[in-house]
Amino acid sequence: MNITASLQSAAGAVLAAPAEPTENSNPIIPDIAELVVGSIAFFIVLFALAKVLLPRVAKTLEERSDAIEGGIERAKQLQAEAQETLEQYRAQLAEARHEAARLREEAREQGASIIAEMREQAQADARRITEQAQASIEAERQQALAQLRSEVGTLSTRLAGRIVGESLEDDARQRRVVDRFLEELESGADAAERVR
Repeated sequence: MNITASLQSAAGAVLAAPAEPTENSNPIIPDIAELVVGSIAFFIVLFALAKVLLPRVAKTLEERSDAIEGGIERAKQLQAEAQETLEQYRAQLAEARHEAARLREEAREQGASIIAEMREQAQADARRITEQAQASIEAERQQALAQLRSEVGTLSTRLAGRIVGESLEDDARQRRVVDRFLEELESGADAAERVR
């Protein structure tokens, strides 16, 4: 209130004084009363600005500065977290690729071992089938040979009995004749093969 009262009294004194034109009045040089009132008004406004407005402006600027610096700091933290997460994902991706390569290699090895087992089993089956077929062929050959001997023996004893004129119905005699006949046939076949 003191400031306002002194301002009013100073303004009243200036207004009460008659404005006399002086002979040396220079329009550039202000009147002393106007200079005093203007100076007082300037200091009052300056004081009001310094006490009221400047702290508010400073506070607002400080808040904005804190908000900007806090935002920058949060952005840096978020960027660091994002970088950590990216590194974790890259490590997980590298681990997954390594695991996939290992699984592919295991599958390849298992496939090769399965193929080798199947190949061995197929070869064993082929040998077994071949041996069975050869045994079956040999058995059939022996059976055919025995049947052929029997038929050849019967026919040869009948023929020999007709040629000789006596009966060759005795089994022991018949076997000897058949064996001799077959031996002569086989030796003749061997001789024919040697000639070729």
